[in-house]
Amino acid sequence: MKESLLNKFESGNARVGVIGLGYVGLPLAVEMAQKGFEVYGIDVSTEKMDILSKGKSYVMDISDEQVEAIIGKNFFPGDDFSVLSKLDAVSICVPTPLAKTKEPDVSYINAVVEKLVQYMTEGTLVVLESTTYPGTTDELIKAVIEEQTSFRAGEDFFLCFSPERVDPGNQQFNTKNTPKVLGGATKPCLELGVALYSSFLENIVPVSSTSVAEMVKLLENTFRSVNIGLVNELTMMCDRMGINAWEVIDAAATKPFGYMPFYPGPGIGGHCIPLDPAYLSWKAKMFNFYNRFIELASDVNGNMPRYALNQAADILNDNEKSIKGSKIFILGMAYKKNIDDLRESPALEIYRLLEDKGAHVYYHDPFVSSFKNGDEVVYSVELNDQNLDDADLVVIATDHTTVDYDYVISRSKLIYDTRNVTKNYKDSKGKVTLLGGQQNFDLPTNVEENSSVNPK
Repeated sequence: MKESLLNKFESGNARVGVIGLGYVGLPLAVEMAQKGFEVYGIDVSTEKMDILSKGKSYVMDISDEQVEAIIGKNFFPGDDFSVLSKLDAVSICVPTPLAKTKEPDVSYINAVVEKLVQYMTEGTLVVLESTTYPGTTDELIKAVIEEQTSFRAGEDFFLCFSPERVDPGNQQFNTKNTPKVLGGATKPCLELGVALYSSFLENIVPVSSTSVAEMVKLLENTFRSVNIGLVNELTMMCDRMGINAWEVIDAAATKPFGYMPFYPGPGIGGHCIPLDPAYLSWKAKMFNFYNRFIELASDVNGNMPRYALNQAADILNDNEKSIKGSKIFILGMAYKKNIDDLRESPALEIYRLLEDKGAHVYYHDPFVSSFKNGDEVVYSVELNDQNLDDADLVVIATDHTTVDYDYVISRSKLIYDTRNVTKNYKDSKGKVTLLGGQQNFDLPTNVEENSSVNPK
């Protein structure tokens, strides 16, 4: 059975499936199809199925041309789970959000396992890619399948975990060339997982178990969360001291060893960094281990939108205005620049906090045409003279590179820059307040010409 699967993976003749065709699943399915596998995508979203059926993509990192080249040829998306019965391998890429109680919501994984029990045939390789806590693959997939069927992992079916490492909008690293960590429930499982993924990805990093692979993803993003929390707290401290934190970080970044720069912001967004530390902290409590360090960083990061709200209020107050009744124009709604992803975006919370304080809030984002605010749909407005002239305060929440910041500075009365994107614009002096309460700094002309710290 194992040898048969190995031959299919190495020859490219396998039938493979991807459950969940979002930011992770669709790029994975495309890579598999481009390798020559017969790929079946499964997703319950009728909207996604409709878009794909027209040869179009809804994921920024996948072009319409890539979808059009494979759809109906060797890529067959649909919502029918019975297709699992004819697959040699299936990758699970479903969401794993947090519940309101900050506990992992694994209901999507559980729903998929129910379908696997119902339809999966002997000799199938199952790979979980959804981010979750250590032990998920063994507890929610291996144990359930072995309990409800006669299959045994490593003998009758094969099971791996491989954490997704998708970075939306990254022009250098994509699904194909990002090193892929892979852990198996048994050695034969790992061998098959490596055989499949190495056939269409450039670099596979095998580890000793599924739990190790699960922990790898949590470490990566907890590392980022903690360091972002550190610079966010440093920024608030520098605010009290009257020091420009951005200048401090830029100067520290010139050290060629022992330091890695992280930058503050109005909060953290995306699916991974806000959620992964919570998975780890929740699981650790089961072993009577309490992650005070990790939870403190999450607390600091989670309160940054309210810090930004208070700074916006101070800026208006210093100019004899209150938030209530003021017109506030937010630039950027996505959680990071040059993408359309709104998941956990701090800009959404800033929008709602300002609205709750009685401000008239509107926004512009070249990548996000609209978003849901309760029952209301809010639409992006144009970046034009009238919308800038009308604003009592412009808040740069996301630093999209397609925005003309020279133009924004020239037309705006006041600007609150939470991303330090205005640092290269000399005319910003006096108009712009940075996250941290300071203004852009100037060096003497003769010093400035030789400076590697200040790129003005």
